[in-house]
Amino acid sequence: MKIAWRKRVRRERLRTAPFPPEWKEIITRNLPIFSRLPTNDQAELLGHVQVFLAEKRFEGCGGLKLTDEIRVTIAAQACLLLLHRETDYYPELTSILVYPSTYIVEEDRYVGDNIWEQGADNRLGHTGRRMGSLVLAWDEVKHGAAHPADGHNLVVHEFAHQLDFEDTVTDGAPALRTRAEYLAWARVMQREFDALREAEETGAPTVLDTYGTANPPEFFAVATEAFFERPRALRAKNRQLYDQLASFFRQDPIAYSAEPKRPDA
Repeated sequence: MKIAWRKRVRRERLRTAPFPPEWKEIITRNLPIFSRLPTNDQAELLGHVQVFLAEKRFEGCGGLKLTDEIRVTIAAQACLLLLHRETDYYPELTSILVYPSTYIVEEDRYVGDNIWEQGADNRLGHTGRRMGSLVLAWDEVKHGAAHPADGHNLVVHEFAHQLDFEDTVTDGAPALRTRAEYLAWARVMQREFDALREAEETGAPTVLDTYGTANPPEFFAVATEAFFERPRALRAKNRQLYDQLASFFRQDPIAYSAEPKRPDA
């Protein structure tokens, strides 16, 4: 109990400390969405960034030299997912590894008939429940921050996975408050997951990236990207999915989105 109290006090002190002007300049320059946020949300985001940077360890990989620009740009995007909610700041995450660009990992892949093969896989980002870490490609991080309405954001995607890790299973559902909320979530997500798979098979246009058909956790990550990047299109096409995400995140990104308005909106 005393440790939890000390944590709360420390975090509150960090949130209310003066925000370094050079960090705010980085956020303003690299994240055009920041200037679109309401003033109160801007202040809340900056407070979360201070806690995040104090608690998470960053490592440069592949010859990348870490800078405040890298750390702050990643933190600001990750903390957008924390607005308006009581949060423990991604408790399963300890460190963030950053490569300059696409990186290569050797992994075993299942090819069928109980056969596995080892090969190289090019990646932009990755995380896992038992890793305690999250890996990002810096050039893709910058692109995602600079283009807040293209439907793709690597940081949002990978940190959505971290939200998925906050309950007991990795199943495409974050930590919800009640059994009724879990049941409502599962009902909507399963229907939309099946619809996305059908759209991929038939070639029908979708708001969601069909990478989300891989499994429910990837579906949640892809849906979270669309929620923050293409909220108008998502609400128009997948209203119940949008409402579920809005209820969890306690946000309505349409209010500050850089996505062009629909002609019929």
